[in-house]
Amino acid sequence: MLSGVHADGRYAPSPSGPLHAGNLRTALLAWLFARSQGAKFRLRIEDLDPQRSRLEHEAGQLADLRALGLDWDGPVVRQSERRERHRQALEQLPTYHCWCTRAEIREAARAPHGGEAPYPGTCRRRKDGPGRPAAIRLDAQGARVGFTDRLHGHAEATVDDFVLWRKDHVPSYNLAVVVDDADAGIGEVVRGEDLLETTPRQVLLQRLLGFETPSYAHVPLVLRPDGSRLTKRDGDQAGTLEWMAASLGLADAGEPVTPGLLLSRFDPLGWRP
Repeated sequence: MLSGVHADGRYAPSPSGPLHAGNLRTALLAWLFARSQGAKFRLRIEDLDPQRSRLEHEAGQLADLRALGLDWDGPVVRQSERRERHRQALEQLPTYHCWCTRAEIREAARAPHGGEAPYPGTCRRRKDGPGRPAAIRLDAQGARVGFTDRLHGHAEATVDDFVLWRKDHVPSYNLAVVVDDADAGIGEVVRGEDLLETTPRQVLLQRLLGFETPSYAHVPLVLRPDGSRLTKRDGDQAGTLEWMAASLGLADAGEPVTPGLLLSRFDPLGWRP
């Protein structure tokens, strides 16, 4: 974790649908981690994708967070309003244009059908493309990157040449989240463990851009009874504060709780799922 007053936390939902129970539980945990350490808690709306982002979803998400009793410091930040800042960061990185389609990448990497293949560097030395829009990729040069997660311990991976700027002129999630967290002074990132795998990419960007690496806590997802992940189509299933507190081991089943009570019981160093 970063030292001193810079260990602020955040929650950053995407306004592509209503928050489900898992989203809300992650928001509660992020709030508890920040507030229990006397840090600020920021809220950012990750509305990079104009095709999926909706103002009505954003309004509903903010209302749901307030209904849980969660507060935040400062104004709500929207990623879509920071496009120029993302472009500035892009220009500081080693990059190249890529015209490959997903099918071509799978074929070149011999990846299983439907799986996400690491990019094999097909366009790294190409100067001209086949007349179609190009993405911009990081030239990662096969960097091996590790970091320590509060809950998962040490994690390490070889970083591929991932996309920084999409073919539709939208910054990638990995680029935007790194820049936005750094600019906001975020020192603790609490989010779902489905993002653990992409974190080495973000740590590499932090190093290349001269940013400090925050502390990470990738928390368990809420799953359906069959073990599959919830989606925003599931809506608010069991998304009450009492249910979340019990599922996190911070209260007995059905016990009335408040965010303040949970805060008094939460130990950021000792909590485990």
